[in-house]
Amino acid sequence: MHLDWILLIVAAWLLLGVVGVFALRRLTLVAKVLFPVGGAFGLALFGLAASSFRFSHEIAVLPVGLPGLPFHFRLDSLSAFFLMVIGCVSAGVSAFAAGYFRKGEGTPPGLLAFEYHLFLASMTLVVLADDAYVFMVVWETMALSSFFLVTANHRIVEIQRAGYLYLLIAHVGAIGILLCFGVLQANSGDYTFANMRAQDLAPFWAAMAFLLALFGFGAKAGIVPLHVWLPEAHPAAPSPVSALMSGVMLKTAIYGVLRVCFDLLHLQVWWWGLLLLVVGLATALFGVVFAAAQVDMKRLLAYSSIENIGLMFAGIGLTVLFSTYGMRPMAALALTAVLYHVASHAFFKSLLFVGTGAVLHATGERNLGKLGGLIRYMPWVAWITLIGVLASAGLPPLAGFVSEWLLLQSFLFSPGLPSPFLDMLIPVVAALIALIAALAGYTMVKFFGIIFLGQPREAKLAQAHDASGWERIGMLWLVGGCIALGLLPVDFIALIDPVTRSLVGAGLRDAVGAHGWLLVPVAIERASYGPAIFLLGVGASFALAFLLVRLFYHGRLRRAAPWDCGHPWQNARMQDTAEGFGQPIRQIFEPFFRMERELPTPFDAAPRYHVSLGDHFWHWLYLPLAASVERLARLIGLLQQGRIAVYLLYSFLTLIALLMVVKQ
Repeated sequence: MHLDWILLIVAAWLLLGVVGVFALRRLTLVAKVLFPVGGAFGLALFGLAASSFRFSHEIAVLPVGLPGLPFHFRLDSLSAFFLMVIGCVSAGVSAFAAGYFRKGEGTPPGLLAFEYHLFLASMTLVVLADDAYVFMVVWETMALSSFFLVTANHRIVEIQRAGYLYLLIAHVGAIGILLCFGVLQANSGDYTFANMRAQDLAPFWAAMAFLLALFGFGAKAGIVPLHVWLPEAHPAAPSPVSALMSGVMLKTAIYGVLRVCFDLLHLQVWWWGLLLLVVGLATALFGVVFAAAQVDMKRLLAYSSIENIGLMFAGIGLTVLFSTYGMRPMAALALTAVLYHVASHAFFKSLLFVGTGAVLHATGERNLGKLGGLIRYMPWVAWITLIGVLASAGLPPLAGFVSEWLLLQSFLFSPGLPSPFLDMLIPVVAALIALIAALAGYTMVKFFGIIFLGQPREAKLAQAHDASGWERIGMLWLVGGCIALGLLPVDFIALIDPVTRSLVGAGLRDAVGAHGWLLVPVAIERASYGPAIFLLGVGASFALAFLLVRLFYHGRLRRAAPWDCGHPWQNARMQDTAEGFGQPIRQIFEPFFRMERELPTPFDAAPRYHVSLGDHFWHWLYLPLAASVERLARLIGLLQQGRIAVYLLYSFLTLIALLMVVKQ
């Protein structure tokens, strides 16, 4: 059975972690053996998950929990899809990690291997869990293992703060998930998902379960205003860990929302979809605007992940709306777009994070203002990262274009909804998604151009080295995923068709399969996309340009300095900076930022101009909340007098109060 083999892979990952503990400081064994073997197990997981779609589901019960609380696991089409993403992406990231962890990043290499493979195992078990008990156990294991990975370089105070912030919000979200499961079991005392599926909740309690799931899983996904941990934790973590957290771990929250909304709950209400749509769009716009203004390359990618998570939540909201009104084909289209974006974002964002890791190792810098011109010294990293940049910008024929194009089709070509308000809202939402996609392209141009193009902004960049062999293997694997998802959309949609059929009762396999290699999501008269034709057109254009140059210019080549507005000197200071690139965004979207400016005066000996961008949510929500908690802690602290007589008095008064309550 597929489930048995998948559980064996989980056990193998755990065994690799234990071996790492015993080989605590043996860097060669950890990097060259444990991580590559872990990547091979990821490939095996991918193969098992991809081959299990044709089966309905498999169930396993392991007597390893508490007495009377065994672990229930279930493999169905939804869990198989997310397992496929976990396995495939982790294979590439593990290969990259084999060349990345050279000095342990502040933590002994063997301990890092233990935390890393425990993280992979816990993510796998999250999407297999079939009862609330095992789900919460592995969910917390995932949070704790990722916390220790984030704080790998724990001697730096900023990294400690980022890790504790992440752990705090992760546990707050876990409370929401636990309460959601408490509502779903309907006071039956049975916390298995099979029992939750059998419950027929009243609309009020179903809405409570939905809102708790949105809060709990939204905290893990990083939706606004629960996003504050994400731009702090991702830059703090080692780059392979950032790749797994952004590319894979965030998707476990998407899995949780889909599991609750379309599997454990038996009804959908239109305002659920509207709420998801509003939250998703607000998150996506917030994320892309902040990403465009960042000067730290890892924080830029972290905010970009917030943007993509927002798009996924918007797609889930549209799926709920269509399901509510019985529009199953359109619900299948919207859900297909969400699942496609889950897979494509996992590949291109992981690729971008490992690319920044290679840059960080080679230069010691992650500030965009101190980089530039690295394509001369790191051509492998530059050209491979360019594929991820193009995919993230949503350009054809790569993965990011297909998922965003399908999402736009869901909005643009949806038939009239029964509600006039919703029918009017959908085109506005489509326009916002187009704006977000344009800003994402702008951000990626800034990211790649500032890092790799132009002239080096620091003299030490001339000493930068290209990626190692293992790092190249991992990056090429992720590039292959971006290209395959871009060129084979019909095959991928046919593969994941069982997921949409199980969740919304409809799929796109028959519709898109009727047109061969041409992707037609709705109707041939409305829209179609041929990735092969586009690729051939691009190739033919390059070939034609090459032939014209050879025929009319005889292949002559003349090099000249670029026009620089008449300036006699050409150096890195003539190039646009990261701050200058983001200035239009800061001006247009100024209300989004809490800006603090340091302005020079004519009398300054060393004039300096500096702009720092802050998050309003810190000052509107989190700082007042922290101050309130601190005041409450002080009041409670007054009870701790350190005298036994006072504590006995507290006990006596409590006993009297309890006796009075019992007597009444």
